[in-house]
Amino acid sequence: MTNEELLACAKELGTPTYVFDTQTFGARLDAVREIWGPKVDLCYSIKANPFLAPTARAHGYALEVCSPGELAICERDGVDPARIVYSGVCKQAADVREALRYGAGTFTAESLGQLTLVDAEAAAAGVRVPTLLRLNGGSQFGMSREDLIYAVDHRDELAGCELVGIHYFVGTQRAKLKWQQRELAMLADLIDELERDHDWRAQRLEYGPGLAVPLFEGQDFSDTLAPARDIAPELAAIAERVELQVEMGRFLATECGYYLARIVDEKDNEGTSYAFIDGGMNHVTYFGQMMGMKEPRIRNLSHDERVRAGEAADEARDWALCGSLCTTADVLVRKAPFEDLRVGDLLAFENIGAYSVTEGIYLFLSRTMPTVALRDGRGVRVVRESMETWPNNCC
Repeated sequence: MTNEELLACAKELGTPTYVFDTQTFGARLDAVREIWGPKVDLCYSIKANPFLAPTARAHGYALEVCSPGELAICERDGVDPARIVYSGVCKQAADVREALRYGAGTFTAESLGQLTLVDAEAAAAGVRVPTLLRLNGGSQFGMSREDLIYAVDHRDELAGCELVGIHYFVGTQRAKLKWQQRELAMLADLIDELERDHDWRAQRLEYGPGLAVPLFEGQDFSDTLAPARDIAPELAAIAERVELQVEMGRFLATECGYYLARIVDEKDNEGTSYAFIDGGMNHVTYFGQMMGMKEPRIRNLSHDERVRAGEAADEARDWALCGSLCTTADVLVRKAPFEDLRVGDLLAFENIGAYSVTEGIYLFLSRTMPTVALRDGRGVRVVRESMETWPNNCC
């Protein structure tokens, strides 16, 4: 979005406000699909930003949901349940029953215990649900290779689950292609082993590559789709052997989001210039920011407006940009150059389309939650008004 468009949003909607450009998001969804071709099915992980789920579905993406709340969002949005992958740990019996009632198309099993739970509930409901076995990748998620093989060997004992494939996701912002190459080779070998030694052919592979997207100044923003192109040959190869669905969130959603805030105070302390915004770390989270040591892309919309009006600007100097929370942790940028920064200036934080809108510590200090707006070809519309949090913090 242009500075003029963002400035108009800030003036009309107030601050702090998130603006998510669904046209930018949709264009990226389409670009990834074009790069990988029709043999690779695509899935959007809505935990990255649930407000973008309807756009993802409109562009033909399946949706990965990881909680009962996310499932409720999908039902409210009218999502076709057949295109839902119900993932996540700690599913309870009531959660599984609700997902079965809704008709979730695929379940994942994070453990043998979770597989037993889904199987029992599906059998009680008189249905047989497609189920993916999640393979552990070195964290608390997924089951061990031994448990996965055990489940395959005892698949005939399952009355409610039809084992259809494998789910594998390790983590996010993984910039070295060799990691994904090794994983896909390992998964191909596992698929062969299960067919050869256990007489079970995996029909599907649900794979999360965790591709990296740039977030901070000094990183390469010249071609943010390059990781998708780089991994395309490996995905094409395994898609010839198994039905492949690739799930992503951050890589798809990051670039479409902006966070609008206002400078409300400034001061100098012992040689450091501090500026404070009417938001903070409760609204702004960048993966790997390291307590403000890395500098995200931030536009001073008011400075740009003054330049267009022909006003003279002060020289650039370094500022520490802080939030409104009463904690020394609320430093968004420890050192960033700004020209002509003034109280009242409107700022736009870029590349905030993923996670910040839901990941922040919103109840801390009972601060107001930001407005959320979507921008499409018809204009900008508010989808969530700003909300006071204090009623949730008192008796």
